[in-house]
Amino acid sequence: MSRSGYSDDYDWLNLWRGAVERSIRGKRGQTALQELAAALDAMTEKTLAAESLVTEDGEFCTLGVLGQARGLNMKPLDPEDWDAVAKAFNMAPAMVREIVYENDEVLDDYKWVDVEIYGPVRPYERHIRSVRIAIPEEVLGPQRWQRMRQWVESNLVKEAK
Repeated sequence: MSRSGYSDDYDWLNLWRGAVERSIRGKRGQTALQELAAALDAMTEKTLAAESLVTEDGEFCTLGVLGQARGLNMKPLDPEDWDAVAKAFNMAPAMVREIVYENDEVLDDYKWVDVEIYGPVRPYERHIRSVRIAIPEEVLGPQRWQRMRQWVESNLVKEAK
C-alpha cells in the first residue's frame, strides 16, 4: 500500500472525492494551499522528494515544505500515518492523503524506450523491443516540484471581483 493509503477499492470513491473537494475548497484547505504556494516559491532548490516528509539528505515532499515553513518538528511523525500528519498540519485527512498521492504516485518514475534488436530473431518476434528505464531522482525531483506547484495553483479558489 502507498503512503497515501489509496487502493483499488472503488466502493468509496464518490464519497471520498467529495470529502477531498470539500477539504481543499474549505477555509483551512485554502489557507494551507496559499501557505504551500508561498513556501514552494520560496525554495532555493526547487526539487521535491517522495515517500517521506523529510529525507535524511534534508529534502522535503510537498507536505514537508509546508511543515518546514510552519516550523513543525516532523521527525516524530510517521509519514504513513495520515491521521497524525493531518492533526499536526491542522488539515483534513482527505486533503493530506490527496497531496501525498499527487506528490508520490502521479509521476512515473520510469520511461519506456524502444531498442532495436540485431541478430537472429524468430519470425514471429518483433525486431524492436521496449525496455523500462528508471528515471533518476535528479530529474524527477524538479519535475515533481513543477507538477505540485501547478496542482496547488489549480486548486486555489480565485476571488471573484
